[in-house]
Amino acid sequence: MSQIVNTKQMLLDAQKGKYAVPAFNIHNMETVQAVIETAVEMRSPVILAATPGTMDYAGRAYIQAIVEVAAKENDIPIALHLDHHETVDSIQTSLELGTKSVMIDGSHHSFEENIALTKQVVELAQKHGATVEAELGKLVGQEDDLVVTEQEAAYTDPDTVEEFVERTGVDSLAVAIGTGHGVYEVEPQLDFDRLEKIAQLVDVPIVLHGASGISKADVQKCIELGCCKVNISTELKIPFSTALRDFLVAHPEATDPRKYMTPAKEEMKKTVREKISICKSDGKA
Repeated sequence: MSQIVNTKQMLLDAQKGKYAVPAFNIHNMETVQAVIETAVEMRSPVILAATPGTMDYAGRAYIQAIVEVAAKENDIPIALHLDHHETVDSIQTSLELGTKSVMIDGSHHSFEENIALTKQVVELAQKHGATVEAELGKLVGQEDDLVVTEQEAAYTDPDTVEEFVERTGVDSLAVAIGTGHGVYEVEPQLDFDRLEKIAQLVDVPIVLHGASGISKADVQKCIELGCCKVNISTELKIPFSTALRDFLVAHPEATDPRKYMTPAKEEMKKTVREKISICKSDGKA
């Protein structure tokens, strides 16, 4: 039987193998099943990402238990990852439950405050055998209740990354190179030169947030330049909700969640399959 793992080895393997591990945002049992069943079928390592909003909705203990069952029943590397958590308390609660991968998002703080907060989480996580992702720079858009306007967004300054990684001891680093959270009005122009420079300056795996809506070519170029983890959220929600809505409109008498959740899961699986292929993580489990 397997257990949920931290992301250290899977991301280092991806860094070495020039592919990325997809991190899919999940919200309940059905979305976990859709991701895991597809990842097992494609033999891909996978990260299940849960925001504070997901934890508030479903309950930390429930999410933890569902993912632990998924890990025990399948023989691929599966990590449960806290996505965009902003407080030490919320992270500590999940670490005590057995979560092995966390993100502390201090990007809205000053550089020094971000370092202090991140370092505190790294020290805490190490006691639990967990890995830590931090963010330097701010992505435009909305992730749960965290909203960053275009005026507030800031690209990651390559001149600060070495100091940040060295002083915090983080295991991976999310960078801002022009992607954003949510749905893009127009396709963003990514700063590949900035990404390349950052990847050359630090050894830790680089994380690409806001990959929903980014073209296959651009995502794969980011992977070539050093991104080892690619986050996908919005592009999973859309097919799930569309299929669910379509089923209920076509079957107004339907009351059985087992009936209307099934087509939603199947549509979501198509996107999971596509993203695993784009990340080139299939067959890497």
